[in-house]
Amino acid sequence: MNIAPQNDGLIDVEATKAKLETIVADHGGDAKDFKTRAEVLKLLKETLHNGRVQAEKLLNEDGLGILCAIRLSYLEDQIITIIHRFAIEHVYPADNRTSSEHLAVVAVGGYGRATLAPHSDIDLLFLLPYKQTPWGESVVEYILYMLWDLGQKVGHATRTLNDCVRLSRGDMTIRTAILEARFIDGEKKLYDELIEKFDKDVLRNTSAEFIAAKLAERDARHNQQGNSRYMVEPNIKEGKGGLRDIQTLFWIGQYAYRVRRARALIKAGVFTEQEYNRFKKANNHLWTVRCHLHFLTDRPEERLSFDVQRELSTRLGYRKRPGQNGVERFMKHYFLVAREVGEITRVFCSALEEDFGQSAPGINRFFAAIPLPSAFKRRKVRNADGFLVDHGRISVESPETFTKDPRNLLKIFELADRDNVSFHPDAMQAIHRNLHLIDNDLRNDPEANAIFLRILTSRRDPESILRRMTESGVLGKFIPEFGKIVAMMQFNMYHHYTVDEHLLRAVGILSEIEKQELGDEHPLAHDFVLDIKDRVVLYVAVFLHDIAKGRPESHSTAGAKVAMELCPRLGLNEEQTEQVSWLVQEHLTMSQVSQSRDLSDRKTILDFCAVVQTMEQMRMLLILTIADIKAVGPGVWNGWKGQLLRTLYTESEPILTGGHSQKSRDARVAAMKERVASRLTGWSEAEIASYLNLHYEAYWSRTDVDSAVEHAELIRQADRENKKVATAIKPYEFEGITEITILAPDHPRLLSMIAGACAAAGANIVDAMVFTTTDGRALDTILINREFGEDHDERRRANRIVDLLVQVLKGETRLPPLVKQKESHKKRYKTFRTKSKVSVNNELSNRSTVVEVEGMDRSGLLSALTRTLSSLNLDIASAHITTYGERIVDAFYVTDLTGAKITNPDRKKAIEERMMEALTGKPKEQPGDQAGR
Repeated sequence: MNIAPQNDGLIDVEATKAKLETIVADHGGDAKDFKTRAEVLKLLKETLHNGRVQAEKLLNEDGLGILCAIRLSYLEDQIITIIHRFAIEHVYPADNRTSSEHLAVVAVGGYGRATLAPHSDIDLLFLLPYKQTPWGESVVEYILYMLWDLGQKVGHATRTLNDCVRLSRGDMTIRTAILEARFIDGEKKLYDELIEKFDKDVLRNTSAEFIAAKLAERDARHNQQGNSRYMVEPNIKEGKGGLRDIQTLFWIGQYAYRVRRARALIKAGVFTEQEYNRFKKANNHLWTVRCHLHFLTDRPEERLSFDVQRELSTRLGYRKRPGQNGVERFMKHYFLVAREVGEITRVFCSALEEDFGQSAPGINRFFAAIPLPSAFKRRKVRNADGFLVDHGRISVESPETFTKDPRNLLKIFELADRDNVSFHPDAMQAIHRNLHLIDNDLRNDPEANAIFLRILTSRRDPESILRRMTESGVLGKFIPEFGKIVAMMQFNMYHHYTVDEHLLRAVGILSEIEKQELGDEHPLAHDFVLDIKDRVVLYVAVFLHDIAKGRPESHSTAGAKVAMELCPRLGLNEEQTEQVSWLVQEHLTMSQVSQSRDLSDRKTILDFCAVVQTMEQMRMLLILTIADIKAVGPGVWNGWKGQLLRTLYTESEPILTGGHSQKSRDARVAAMKERVASRLTGWSEAEIASYLNLHYEAYWSRTDVDSAVEHAELIRQADRENKKVATAIKPYEFEGITEITILAPDHPRLLSMIAGACAAAGANIVDAMVFTTTDGRALDTILINREFGEDHDERRRANRIVDLLVQVLKGETRLPPLVKQKESHKKRYKTFRTKSKVSVNNELSNRSTVVEVEGMDRSGLLSALTRTLSSLNLDIASAHITTYGERIVDAFYVTDLTGAKITNPDRKKAIEERMMEALTGKPKEQPGDQAGR
């Protein structure tokens, strides 16, 4: 790489200086004049702007981000130098400066590395020999105000030599900044003195302290950023595997090995030539992405959010391939680079420990070393030739451990799990260098596959071991199907992690359930997980359930085929293979049915039972579903989803066990009424009889006793107080939802108005149940996601929603302006591409037509959909609202005004067309529309 920014046409320094001389001359030599300064500022703005435009143009041509950063740093150097020279020669000239009136302008921090992102801050040190003088203060002030007026963000400090040394001793941030100090302009001798004193009085004999502090900072930063390099909206600067990790390594390298250039780490014995080239390549890729990100957003944006990923992938030249679009390929490359940074870090830390571990307890903590007496520091691993434990970490006696028996590339992970030890960096290096030994012979070796299966189904910590296998490259090589989804992201707002990370987390959640650690959260799975007949089937199914992501066909179907091919290789018999394949094929079924179907509709339960067929398969499918949802990311799982799954399970259990004896519908309704009546204490017989006649049959079939009693009390109180609108609030802490019940005069658009009010209040509806009473009132129950942990806080929030809802129902406020206020936070959805789909189905229910819509979410969408159904003269029996990030899948159980299904083909087509218009945000106002009749 030819680095010569002075030849890249960024700035013509001499021409710029000549123009400045002309400006001063045109104003009679008065450089302090306001008009002079204004013209100087205008010239420098143009120069800086043109230089940045040229830097972006060159970046688009050569694609070298590190070179772009060097160019921008060079441009900034020249601008600062020009301003400094102009200040001391024209604005504040001093012919006979005293010894105190000397100044060095020094770049520090990231700018000191001579790399600068397009919108990065500029960190400057104004270095003085002694205390500040009026002349020095004026010059510094002129430089700073000129830079600020140029639109620069400047971090600055004015310090003497002694100040720098004294403050560096006590402040690690200042020490790190000066570590990268670079001379820009002024008194070079002053700068040289600083470097000499800093090295002698600060750096010497303090390497261990600095290393430990920087590694601790790194850990804290990773925790703050989510402690995963596989977050689908990563921070390219501060995230795990990002630029700051590489910078931390170089800080430590500079400090510990006294090097000024990264290449010098080869001579220091830290990197091999090959490892240094990997370091350089990763650094350049991250800089390339960062520079493009800054130019694209025109701000110091460091987060690769969804709304910039697509445009970045286009700028960087990633194209669509079968099963993966350009943005997914771009992000996969990013995650592979982030993983490479992790590997480079391990190589670096291995050298650090060898050179400094004895004198730095903080380093030993970072390496997870155990300070044992010297006699016990190294020992052989029991029953395992070729392996040893060094400071509590497993390693190999020699590189031949792997070449003699490639199965040891898997065995080392099993031993680490068995003995609960971490991995020595030397072992990870040796593994990386021997990945070529994993070939088809090893993949088809029965013992090798048995080792892997024992790791996957370990009763200790399979997730952590599998993650180390992934990061080392072993897992992707041994299971090529898994290798295809390593670092693969799905471009949507639902999934928080890459596909491989999602699978590993799902295995970890299954392990936690099996170890009885999640009983409070998942009581049903907790109760029967230990009774699962074949835990191997369950673990393999969880590991493989998304293995076919990124393929053109359905990942469930393709994954089932992968399972049929892979399971025999892993040592599973025919029956186990078929069970795993079935679980992978159906792994979405239970969540889809529970969240988007009416669980009080008997046909829903019968159809589901026809799919799962046996109790054992339903139990395994339930556990797989829990692990899958929880592993999507923080906040995706909630108690309400768990409650829906439990309801589906308990409704299906009697049918699958053959213990269900179906009563007639009339008998079930009569029994329900009797149970409710027995709970209405303090009611007269006449009141009870009147109330029992207030509801239609559907209500009694679909409502539980507790809810029916609460509804009775709500209606009775409203009648006594002559209230037209009455509400009740009930927060559920475990389920993670809040229930709001509304009693109001029936209205075709009542649910639409409720949905609109919730949208305006920022409440997310997860389910809805709607009923009509025989006296013309509506009794609607909506479930919204809980926002607060404490019930009293959640009740206050729900009361605000209810107050708004009552105002809307009474006509005291209008919805459109309110909903519009909430639309801004949905703008980022525009970056996604989601197909819109509407279906009208009469096969899913015996009593209702199911209208299902799938498409892009937006504020007020549920309101628009329900308003459209009402305008079509359809009664909504129940609504099931499911959101997957930016995508919604909503199902409405509807009938016509006589309570019958919609069977007329023309009317079904009209429903599809009108609902599609509402879904895509292009509703047509048709006041006289006859389609709904």
